[in-house]
Amino acid sequence: MTLHKSKAAWAEKCPIRDVLDRTGDRWTVLVLHELEAGTLRFSALKTRIGDISQRMLAQTLRKLEEDGLVSREVFPTIPPRVEYTLTRLGHSFLVPVRGMMRWAEENQEAVHSARRAYVPPAKQVAK
Repeated sequence: MTLHKSKAAWAEKCPIRDVLDRTGDRWTVLVLHELEAGTLRFSALKTRIGDISQRMLAQTLRKLEEDGLVSREVFPTIPPRVEYTLTRLGHSFLVPVRGMMRWAEENQEAVHSARRAYVPPAKQVAK
């Protein structure tokens, strides 16, 4: 997910942009949160999250594995059994994210109220 691709040369080296670009999507934090309790199989993750498609879960897990936040272990069974585990790096990522999750839980109703009360500015008519 790329929200904004800057043309500035320094932007590619910015750690904030780099990490948020990879972890700021709709599913990453939910997947990491579910894995915080322990190792899970793909189907268990899918069931726990519920509204994520198989394709999106697979893409998210691949991205998290590439970034070192999740490890994947394949067992030589028929059909193959695959388990996902949060790595040390994944656990460390969740430390600051827990604060954001707590804030979301505590402030969800206030945000919903603000959205309901919001009146967009009137469109200006071109002259």
